[in-house]
Formats: sequence, C-alpha cells, structure tokens
Amino acid sequence: MSRVGASNLLLPAGGAADEDLAIFNINQPLELQKYPKRSVSRTLAELLMHVEGANASGNSTPVADHHDHRVLDITYACSSLPASYPFVLSFENLTYSVKIPQKLTLPFCGKSSVDNSPEKILLNGISGEAREGEIMAVLGASGSGKSTLIDALADRISKESLRGSVTLNGEILESRLLKVISAYVMQDDLLFPMLTVEETLMFSAEFRLPRSLSKKKKKGRVQALIDQLGLRNAAKTVIGDEGHRGVSGGERRRVSIGIDIIHDPILLFLDEPTSGLDSTSAFMVVKVLQRIALSGSIVIMSIHQPSYRILNLLDRLIFLSHGNTVFGGSPSNLPEFFSEFGNPIPENENRTEFALDLIRELEETPVGTKNLVDFNRSWQSRNNPQKNHHHNQSNRANTKTVSLRDAISASVSRGKLVSGATTSDSNLTPSFPTFANPFWIEMIVIAKRSIKNSKRMPELFGIRLGAVVVTGFILATMFWHLDNSPKGVQERLGFFAFAMSTTFYTCAEAIPVFLQERYIFMRETAYNAYRRSSYVLAQSIISFPALIVLSLSFAAITFSAVGLAGGFSGFVFFFFIILASFWAGSSFVTFLSGVVSHVMLGFTVVVAILAYFLLFSGFFISRDRIPMYWIWFHYISLVKYPYEGILQNEFADPNKCFVRGVQLFDNTPLGNFPVSTKLELLKSMSGVLGFNVTSTTCVTTGSDILTQQGITDISKWNCLWILVAWGFFFRILFYFTLLLGSKNRRR
Repeated sequence: MSRVGASNLLLPAGGAADEDLAIFNINQPLELQKYPKRSVSRTLAELLMHVEGANASGNSTPVADHHDHRVLDITYACSSLPASYPFVLSFENLTYSVKIPQKLTLPFCGKSSVDNSPEKILLNGISGEAREGEIMAVLGASGSGKSTLIDALADRISKESLRGSVTLNGEILESRLLKVISAYVMQDDLLFPMLTVEETLMFSAEFRLPRSLSKKKKKGRVQALIDQLGLRNAAKTVIGDEGHRGVSGGERRRVSIGIDIIHDPILLFLDEPTSGLDSTSAFMVVKVLQRIALSGSIVIMSIHQPSYRILNLLDRLIFLSHGNTVFGGSPSNLPEFFSEFGNPIPENENRTEFALDLIRELEETPVGTKNLVDFNRSWQSRNNPQKNHHHNQSNRANTKTVSLRDAISASVSRGKLVSGATTSDSNLTPSFPTFANPFWIEMIVIAKRSIKNSKRMPELFGIRLGAVVVTGFILATMFWHLDNSPKGVQERLGFFAFAMSTTFYTCAEAIPVFLQERYIFMRETAYNAYRRSSYVLAQSIISFPALIVLSLSFAAITFSAVGLAGGFSGFVFFFFIILASFWAGSSFVTFLSGVVSHVMLGFTVVVAILAYFLLFSGFFISRDRIPMYWIWFHYISLVKYPYEGILQNEFADPNKCFVRGVQLFDNTPLGNFPVSTKLELLKSMSGVLGFNVTSTTCVTTGSDILTQQGITDISKWNCLWILVAWGFFFRILFYFTLLLGSKNRRR
C-alpha cells in the first residue's frame, strides 16, 4: 500500500465526496475504510490551505461544524505539488556508556583517589534506519536500552557522550534543525488538568502554528486533529487529575501525542506511548501513529510488549538486550530469523512475546544473549544487503542531487511542518524559523492558558487570600489601636516584624505551582514551542494582579485597626511596601522552585532561608550590633528593606513624641514606683543634666527610635525600590535556572 495523506479535514454535511476519497467513518474513527493509490502523500496542513482557498473564492460554509460533519481527504491534481523526496533516518554504531558511581578513596589511606569507576554500556553499536510512512518500534525488557536509543535518535544525549552518527537522507542532523522538524512524546502524560481536550490542542496550535496562519485555519487544524486522534466524544471534557474526573488513560495519551503533532512534524519520537494502557486503548494509540506515519512522517517509538493487533501495524522492529541489537528488520522476518537460530516460533503464539521471552531466558544464562547478538550480525549480513541493494541504490540516486534542506523545503511547501516558512533565500534561518511566533505572541498564549487553568481552580487563590485575610484579622485584633507609649513602640516593632515576615511566608505557595508545570515546560521548550524568556515574563505579569489583591486586603485590614501613622499617604506607602514584599517574596520562591525539584525539599529550603532573613533583618539585633562577618547577610535579607521602610513611614515625623516625662521609667524596674517618686527622680535628673525635665517633656521622638534601631542609612523610598529590584533580580535568576537547568539531555 502506498503512502497516503491520513490527515483529515472537516467539511459540512452535504459537501461533495468522491467515492475514491479516503474516508474515516465517524462512528469508527480509527479504521481506514479505503485508500486510493497515490504517489504523493498529502499532509493535513496542505489540505487546510487548499480548502481555505476554496472558502475564500466564494464558499462561506465554515470549515468545521461541530455537530454535523464528515471527515474527508480532499484529492487534487498531483502535478500541482512540488516533488516529494522521501525521508530516511539512518543511524550507525550508536554507542553510549555511563560511569557507575563509586566511593572515592583518599591518598593518605594508602589507595589512589583517581576515579576508576567502571562503565555501564547502555548502547553498543546500534545501527538501523527508519523510513517515511513507516513505524519503527524498539522492543526489549526493562533496562534493555529502549528509551536510551530513542533519546539518542532525538538528540537528547550530549554529543560528547554519544558515539556514532545519525543522519537524515545522508546528512548529519544539526540540533537546531532537528528541534524544528521533530517532536518528542514523553512516557508520562504532562498536561494541564483543568483544560479540555479541545483547549489543550488549541493552545498547542497557537504555540506551534505561525501567526501568519489565520485563527480559522488553526481551529480547523485542531478540529481535524481531534477526529484524526479519535477524540471527538471527549473534545469538551477536561483532562483531569487525581482530584478531578477527566478523560480516560488512552484519551490522555492521544492528547499527549496530539499536542506534539499539531505542526505536522517530519520526525516523531515516542517513549512507550502504550505504557499503562489496556490492549484496546494501546491499539487505538498505535493506530493513530500509523495514520501519522502515512501522512508523511517517520515514527519511531519504544514499546514494551505489543499485542498481535499492534504488531500488524508496525513496519520495522529492533529488539535490544543490554544495549545490544538481537534482531532488526520487518516483523514478517521474525519466524525465519528464530527458526534459523534454532528456536522456531510456534504457529499460534505471538511472535514478539515469544521473542521477548526467549531473550529473557538467554539473559539469565552465563553467556547471556551473546550468541543471539552474533547470530543477528551474521543474519543481517547474509540477508539485508541482498534484499535492499537495489532499493538503497534507488534512494541514493534520488537524493544525491537533492540536499536535506531542499527536501525539507519541498515537504514544507506541500504543507508538512506547518510552522515552516519557505523562502527563496538560501539561508537556513528564514526557511526554517526556530520559533513559530514572536515572543509577545508566546507571552499572550502562555498568559491565556495559565489564567484559564487557574480560573477553574479558584480554591488555590482563595486559600491564599483566606490566609492573608485571617492573618491580617488576627494582627488587627491583637495590636488594636496601639498608643504612643514606650510599650506601644515595642508593640509596633513586633507588629512590623511579624507582618513583613508573614508576607514572605505566604509566598511559599508558589513552590508547587512551577514544580507542577516543570516537566510540561521542559517538554514544550525542548522542541521550541516557545522561548524560556516568554514563559518567565508571562508568569511574572499574570501573577501581579493577585499580588495587588492580597496586598490591598492586608493593608486595608491592618492599617487603621492597628492605628498606624501617616494618614492617606502613609497608607499608600504601607500598601506599596507590602506589594513590593509580595513581589520580591514570590520572585524569590519562584527562583527556588526552578532550583529544587521536589516540593517538600522546596518548602524546607524556603522556610529556612526566610527564617534567616528575619533573623538578620534588624529586629532581633540592630545593624550596629551584628557581627562584621554576618553583616553581608543583613544586606541581602529580604525582610530588612520592608521592615526599615515601614518603620520610617511610622516614625519619620520628628514632632511626634513617644516617651514623655515619667514614661522614661516604663519597661524598667522603676516603672512600678509611685508617680510622685518618679517626679522626684526627674527633678534630680534635671539638676544633673542642666535642664528641666517635667512630666510633659518629650524624651524620645520618632527619629530617636529610628536611630536606636540603626535605621539611618537608607530612606524609605529607597527601601521600596531596592525591594522591587530584588524581585526583578530573582526573576532574572529564575530565567537562567530555566536556561541552564532544562536542557533535558543526558550526559
């Protein structure tokens, strides 16, 4: 059967449909009913462009009708298409090993400290090829090297560690180009739980498809892909998670595949796409992969133990055992191969199950699978060269005059790789853009997706707002209308220290937010769905409105109730300093979430560091009395700046008195003496001091309190700006942690 365009287009009922068209039955969306023989496979993207032109010429019928539609493959003259150059991905002698960690001994113990750790070979000279229109499956027991081989082909192993070559149509694949023309589907389904299937695919389309493609075309692409994946009945259902019921496991897996094929990649890598699925769901997933291959893609996947039905959908197999190839070729060659090896496959037994069971039995023997590996080498040299000699010669004749870039350009011109943009320029960059959209488009899409996902889980923000409101209420009632006595001053200092530190602690909820999205982010950025800078900017912007609400709520509850000074201008600064604290705190916690990889570890680190910030803020010990070897920590303390700023906002008025006459003896052992005794003491002090001190004489002003606390070097507005700058600094650090820590490559 020749390659066909398995991508689909939704047309309204009543549209003309030729009998020779390939039609997917809407009631059985995973069965191919009829295929005409064609020499050129057509992608879904070019069909959309074809119909868009038809609509523009006078057909006002919408491309997709959700309620009444058919799935059609539109035929048209093949002579209008550019020449098609089939892709062949070849890999030779792929070898990859890692060192097994060993304890290092010290020289003075009588042994060398040189690390002579033994190496474990994960891939040992693996060779083969995968062709356009086919599915190549990598099989083997756990630990055989299946995922490692997929990672090697997908450029997810460092070039310094991997030996051998991977070529496409005979040319070495550059990492940047591979990211543009390929997609990688991880074993885990990494999806936003509160988005529907349709929304998830639509956001992927907005990331992957270029801005030049109309909104109508993108929606048409998503609707066609939903039918291609057999997800029509689940289109309006949320993905779901442990706490929210959503789609089934097989549907989740197909959605995971869909978000990576929305741009119709030339190469598709999948790491065990059927893992954890029942036999029917697994068959449906592989059936979808067959359609993708038939639309003009190379599909390479690892699979643990395929059923008989799945085996019939696979075109090439590679069996691995401890990093060695024990079989490579068509599934139809399995009986002949094992028969010649001396272990014929029984007639009624699943060929792959028999092969895997035999490999496991051999692995448990003293010599392992060495005999089978050697037999495979001799069998390949006896059979494959003769069988494929003429075919390989034909491929070389077709491709020797056509560069890889020209072949990709021809494929893009026909609609493959929707994010591509062909030009006549010979420069690779404009022909194959690294990203489909400018950064500001990416920011808008990221923000829209985050907001929509958050709106469907309002309890997350509600809990945080509730914590801030409850904390503010408790502080307001505990420090109700503080007076201007010495005790009132001490109580104000305690209120400010607790309020500012609580502001930072409530930001700790940002830790699980990114950790939950971490692997989604890594998957999407690994193959250039969007820039890391776009993600950081978008997340910073969308988090700010929530910080404003939290800051205003806390300030409104506590300012008047506690009796803070400054009037309206004082309230405005109080609000700004709390907002800046929330901003700096959330930025700091977001940065830490990019460094740590576990929620509990993140909470432990955040709580500990915030405790240190409070210790060195100047509340427990003033700046003048902090040891010189710790003074640097005082200046990097995030609590220092809001604490000093809020104290200056409260005590900056030089005309406001906080200690008068006999109040001088408060908080001392003399405070319990009668007032008459205190007045006599004041008279005695007046004689010694040389000026009269009465019961109404102001002894301590606000400026004196600031001096006592060591707050004299930075103004309150500078404290505010420094706090804001800390927030931006941690966001920049967060960007660099994403840039350096999300390469998603093995070493």
